Amino acid sequence: MSKFQRFLPGGSLLNFFLTILIVFLGFTVWTSVYTIPSDSIAVVKRFGKYAREVPPGLHFKFPFGIESATIVPVKRQLKQEFGFTTSGAQDPYQNSKNKDIQRETQMVTGDLNAALVEWVVQYRILDPVKFLFEVREPSETLRYVSESVMREVVGDRTVDEVITIGRQEIESQALIKMQALSTKYTMGISIDQVQLKNINPPKPVQESFNEVNQAQQEKEKLINEARRDYNKVIPLALGEKDQRIREADGYRLKRINEAEGDVARFNALLAQYVKAPEVTLRRIYIETMQQVLPQVHSKIIIDKSTSSILPLLNLEQSNKMLKIGEKR
Repeated sequence: MSKFQRFLPGGSLLNFFLTILIVFLGFTVWTSVYTIPSDSIAVVKRFGKYAREVPPGLHFKFPFGIESATIVPVKRQLKQEFGFTTSGAQDPYQNSKNKDIQRETQMVTGDLNAALVEWVVQYRILDPVKFLFEVREPSETLRYVSESVMREVVGDRTVDEVITIGRQEIESQALIKMQALSTKYTMGISIDQVQLKNINPPKPVQESFNEVNQAQQEKEKLINEARRDYNKVIPLALGEKDQRIREADGYRLKRINEAEGDVARFNALLAQYVKAPEVTLRRIYIETMQQVLPQVHSKIIIDKSTSSILPLLNLEQSNKMLKIGEKR
């Protein structure tokens, strides 16, 4: 016994058992205490079977592997990238494997053209129990579901729709189909968003396709410029047209009113003329002369009995000529 005690720590059997007890208690505490982040919950399994769900915070479980806790980030938005990779990703299924990047992006459109499609799927874990126990490797399964759905949606459209005008519709249809399959497979996840990234034609035809896009952009530019000029000129012409119409209507009303006034005045004058023709005729003559004579600067009045031209001699003009000669 003394020989055995020489190999014990401190040379005492009691110290040896105390050391063993401390190590045992430390290992017990280390395997029974765990912490859950605020954006996650823990699914506790007892001997590999589901036992309970635990909220965030500090918790205890049976040690020595009797119970194990799997932390599931139910409040965090997760994503999967297809056709490209983002550095620093912690989820091994977030990015494509290097050998799968090119394969994932290669798709055939409905008009039998090829396109390179990159997209992102954003999702949340809705039911952690289903996520862990209903499907083996749910994150990997989601990648397969997403790729299958995207190929189906892209295959129903032309290459022009995929690259240009159909992006939003493709995103909406892919989101609906992915969520339907996830629900069917009881994966316990909710698809929040499907977002298309870069969509390009294959490299051998990319230069020609870029030229076509530039031509289409130039076409749209010219159409927009024409619409701008149209919106600028047409309202101005319509305004001028309305102004001319209003001026014509005003002139028409003015002429009608003047004509009606002349008719009323003529009828009143005719009534007076019928009653006293000579008096009315003389009055008309006098009123006419009153209007005409003030506008005549030089007046010559001739007597019917005059037979010589002397009365026509302009003495005032002769006097002016004489005065001018005297000044000279």
